[in-house]
Amino acid sequence: MTAFDVITMGRVGVDLYPEQSGVSLADVQTFGKFLGGTATNVAVAAARYGHRSSVITKVGDDAFGTYVRAALGKFGVDVGYVGTDPDLKTPVVFCEIHPPDHFPIVFYREPKAPDMNLRLNELDLEAICAARILWTTGSGLSDEPSRTATLGALRARGRTGITIHDLDHRPVFWTDPSEAGRWQRQALSDVTIAIGNLEECAVAVGAGSPDTMAGHILDLGVSVAVVKMGPDGVRAYTADTVHSAAPVPIEVVNGLGAGDAFGGAVCHGLLSGWKWDRIVRFANAAGALVASRLACADAMPDETEVMELLG
Repeated sequence: MTAFDVITMGRVGVDLYPEQSGVSLADVQTFGKFLGGTATNVAVAAARYGHRSSVITKVGDDAFGTYVRAALGKFGVDVGYVGTDPDLKTPVVFCEIHPPDHFPIVFYREPKAPDMNLRLNELDLEAICAARILWTTGSGLSDEPSRTATLGALRARGRTGITIHDLDHRPVFWTDPSEAGRWQRQALSDVTIAIGNLEECAVAVGAGSPDTMAGHILDLGVSVAVVKMGPDGVRAYTADTVHSAAPVPIEVVNGLGAGDAFGGAVCHGLLSGWKWDRIVRFANAAGALVASRLACADAMPDETEVMELLG
């Protein structure tokens, strides 16, 4: 078996995004259909850079599940770990487009999303441990059995190679959002890199300045804490160094996929052997490019596009 460069684990869905900007969903006339979901977007982004990637997730036994597999295949993502739940429906997601920074989301994941039914005994732990990068998400901790599966995958890997945890936090996914911090910290005890925005870092380790929150994350044994600060750029913290990148000016169309584009670009930089100052600058630009486009997975750039933006 050839090891994957990147294996991601977590959420998938079908994004139905409005083709009219600045109006409420009640007034939208037409929608575009795209592949989405945090872990799925990162796997697609990695594939766009030429890396062998796969996503561990589940879809429903329905037409949207068929669409997800076909879209992943089109983008070059292995679908061998995309399971099918016989009872639940593939989730769909709607949003409103109010640039530059207001993109309210409506998730249709009731009574439960198939990706929340990932089970530890279904995982290919050999492949998970062999992958050059394992990527997990905070939203994957929001319900069982996905929580146990996510933590079990991290525990089996045991900080081997590059293990990245995206602090991705959606309060609506949690029955009790106050529990999120505890499970995020549990996950961080088995990873090498943590990535989150200011709000997500605060959920995990308590509110504070970027420096303070990054310090708390590093205290959990994480090697690198990446804090995304929106209009103030991004910082990557190690035990003795801070690498910063300023935001890339761009006209925002839809900011929802920018963080996943950032994550896929981080994977690309690490697999390419880049230093962190180059990684955060490149990833910032990748995120900006996707923010200038409507879709998420479908909008992921290749390296040439990012380098052209950077000049």
